Amino acid sequence: MAYNSADIAAFKNVWVFCEQRQGSMMPTTFELISEGRKLADELGVELHGILLGDDVDGIAKELGGYGADKVIVCNSPLLKHYTTDGYTKVICDMVMEYKPEVMLFGASNIGRDLAPRCAARLHTGLCADCTHLDVDLNGYIEFLRTGSSVDVDNTKFETKLFDVNSNLKMTRPAFGGHLMATIVCPRFRPAMATVRPGVMQRRAFDEAGANAVELIHPDFELSEADIHTEVVDIVKAGKKLVDLIGADFIVSVGRGIAKDVDGGIKIAEELAEELGGVVGSSRAVVDAGWLSADHQVGQTGKTVHPKVYVALGISGAIQHKAGMQDSECIIAVNKNDAAPIFEIADYGIVGDLFKVGPLLLESIREAKKEA
Repeated sequence: MAYNSADIAAFKNVWVFCEQRQGSMMPTTFELISEGRKLADELGVELHGILLGDDVDGIAKELGGYGADKVIVCNSPLLKHYTTDGYTKVICDMVMEYKPEVMLFGASNIGRDLAPRCAARLHTGLCADCTHLDVDLNGYIEFLRTGSSVDVDNTKFETKLFDVNSNLKMTRPAFGGHLMATIVCPRFRPAMATVRPGVMQRRAFDEAGANAVELIHPDFELSEADIHTEVVDIVKAGKKLVDLIGADFIVSVGRGIAKDVDGGIKIAEELAEELGGVVGSSRAVVDAGWLSADHQVGQTGKTVHPKVYVALGISGAIQHKAGMQDSECIIAVNKNDAAPIFEIADYGIVGDLFKVGPLLLESIREAKKEA
């Protein structure tokens, strides 16, 4: 049967593009497989990973440990290094043959390049940079109830779009993060999305699942003539960026440092160094040019899950809270006792961060001496 993206009934199963680089799986892949497992369960279908590379069977099995039922493995020397042309052709050929109803990509440099090319070729929609995914309507409403300011009890959901438990509901920041938009793709399949790294919770690894996963090696055609670029060398950039996603301790600063920007950042840096963590920030700090964008936490920055998150002078707008509210322990310092950040803080200190910060630093140092 000819491929027709509008023939919705012909599509089934959830797919995740499993990104690997130089034979190592990218961490975002495990987050997407974990999220894909949830969506597949809601739809009552299987979860498949699709893995491209050269001799990558050895890393395919671990995808089963995070929830994949099957992994479609496409091995070729021409797929050893990522090229837009080569990866697009193979993925689109596989989608046209197997017809998944949902396909997820990580919003990495590769995912941001690959997903829109595939969506255009497959004649379907793509929602970019998603921070939340749902199929089940009740689950989506509960997400709105706890993670937004929408009055869900007085909101009517349009029957043909949202009140259908087969449409993927893809939520992403809009208008610079001031609004959250939920997108559906009701007329075409697969429904495609790129997902921001760090926003989805990784499942615990299941050894039994890794042993049970089925590897599929389909026939596919790919020649040098299909690829219009040549990878001559791979050089890793030397610029050191802040690893917010992998940090166990984050000390973030907000607009409250305005009266002494350098002093406020210095307090955060000293606290972070003493804790063995990194410095984060709210969007206001980045917009003001006080810190670079790789420090930003929130819906338009990075979503983090550290053991301890210290918020200095951050009021706690919805967009910022959505990016750090799942931290194991939140310590907030703010002069305004009604600041929204205190609603999710485990420990709240009402006071001037320039006075409280040095006291926290001294306490940490004393505690470390006694340990």
